[in-house]
Amino acid sequence: MLNVVIFGAPGSGKGTQSELIEKKYGLVHLSTGDILRAEIARGTDIGKLADGLISKGQFIPDDLMIDILNGQIDQYPTAKGFIFDGFPRTVPQADALDSMLKRRNIRVSIMLNIDVDTNELVKRLINRGKTSGRSDDNLQTIHQRIQVYETKTLPVIQFYDRQHKHHRIQGTGTMEEVFERICKEIDSVISYSVIW
Repeated sequence: MLNVVIFGAPGSGKGTQSELIEKKYGLVHLSTGDILRAEIARGTDIGKLADGLISKGQFIPDDLMIDILNGQIDQYPTAKGFIFDGFPRTVPQADALDSMLKRRNIRVSIMLNIDVDTNELVKRLINRGKTSGRSDDNLQTIHQRIQVYETKTLPVIQFYDRQHKHHRIQGTGTMEEVFERICKEIDSVISYSVIW
């Protein structure tokens, strides 16, 4: 089973690249952002809680997010693997994800870190906000989200470094160029798994 953690700051292209990975490798894309936005749109209790936190650029409590992901995984018993997009964002979340997967006798295969310069991120998010209508794509919230990312989520890179699963992907260039870099890293992990 191929399980991919896709990682990067807001605006780095995680969602777009996840969709391409999903199509090429036949994986299930679990985007915590999409899952939570669906809850918000339905007006559920989780959605109301998420809306209040997301609008301030804050995260959902870890235990709640793990429960949500557990439920999502249960919906795909025959999946070839999963793409975790938007989770984990902190070391405790990475630990919790490892524990949850271990109980299922599976593990994270690779962590892809899409690296994009901060100025480019801000530009992308401002442009996205003009077309997407997402309430969190405004300048104040963008800076808050990037600051939270830099302080809370960068240690996750070290977490996966220690497991030899972290692969840095240069996130500038065309969508196709970034995807080509991603495929090269995923294919190397698949080849290694076949050999061993």
